[in-house]
Amino acid sequence: MRAFTLNEQERVMKVQEVFTRAMSGQISWLDAAEILRWSPRTVRRWRWRYEQFGYSGLYDRRQKRPSPKRVPMKAAEKVLRLYREKYSGYNVKHFHEKLREDHEIKLSYQWVKVALQTAGLVPKGTRQEKHRLRRERRPLKGMMIFVDGSTHHWLPGSKFRQDLILFLDDADNEVYTAYLADEEGTRTVLPGLKEMIGQYGLFCSLYTDRGSHFFHTPKAGGPVDKVQLTQLGRILAQLGIEHIPSYTPQARGRIERLFQTWQGRLPQELASAEITTLEGANEYIRRKFIPWHNRHLKVKAAETGNAFVPCLHADLDGICCVQEERHVNNDNTVSFGKLRLQILPVNWKSSLARCAVRVCDHLDGRLSLRYGPRVLGWYDAQSGELLGPAPLQRAA
Repeated sequence: MRAFTLNEQERVMKVQEVFTRAMSGQISWLDAAEILRWSPRTVRRWRWRYEQFGYSGLYDRRQKRPSPKRVPMKAAEKVLRLYREKYSGYNVKHFHEKLREDHEIKLSYQWVKVALQTAGLVPKGTRQEKHRLRRERRPLKGMMIFVDGSTHHWLPGSKFRQDLILFLDDADNEVYTAYLADEEGTRTVLPGLKEMIGQYGLFCSLYTDRGSHFFHTPKAGGPVDKVQLTQLGRILAQLGIEHIPSYTPQARGRIERLFQTWQGRLPQELASAEITTLEGANEYIRRKFIPWHNRHLKVKAAETGNAFVPCLHADLDGICCVQEERHVNNDNTVSFGKLRLQILPVNWKSSLARCAVRVCDHLDGRLSLRYGPRVLGWYDAQSGELLGPAPLQRAA
């Protein structure tokens, strides 16, 4: 009986003791079934084996034979060695895919997970009770777009954290654009918004958190002020895009879960590719990671087609910028920070002194002065130097 495990031998001793008490009349066979936590049918089957074969008949013969599906020791050692030496820090799902794609090791996900947890290479997850109210996705692409930022140590070796800014379609989980920035804000969200509108067109609504660059919130935790607009709020209003605020992290559950997936994969991918700069990381995200996401994590929209509208006549350069209002000085200059922007004469008005104009700070490092629909001039944002005379514009 030495081939059986110690646990199996202890089990047999307990069963023999209970059977002996039942056979002597100290307890009933139903009591024996309850003590062993067996069904009466199982007790009858094992009682017959005990009567036919004696003590040896109580052993479970399956405990003596190794499973035909048992993973060879060398394969198990190779998997654990690969994780320690090459894939340390990868989550189990990511590591399992790498085993299949790069090493042709086709073990089940559950086996790999248990092996890594047993070896202490990955922590065991804790199951939490959750209560969720499901929100149905929008039926068409372009009906609602999520934009959010996730602060994390995205760049390997960097002691500072970066923000990943991401635009996601609610209908099918497609990522339109994503990139790393030092900090989420107006000037870092705006390039992605302009790029997306220029490539795909205008969409119906934008769903965001209540960050100060998205909304003014008069009272902390209270409703947002939809009258006093931020720069991004003004841009969306001019383009006719509804701006929807989120009041809880759970309301942004889809994009929050996406961030968890990316946090478990992207830093490891960047480390494997030896990428340590923002520019290199953003190129990798656009070239490889967004296509990977849209191949594996995109779902089918409820309806075919999309709700995007071509942006044909909107002046994106004049809208998608940071605007501030100024009054023209008596010498036809405008003060903007430490700069003085000189306005050249126009043939439709003798002087613009004391007129209210807009200073537009564009994404390409230029400034423009605008009076209603008219452009008064383009300037360098660093020096304030006039980049060229504004075209002569006649009054309508």
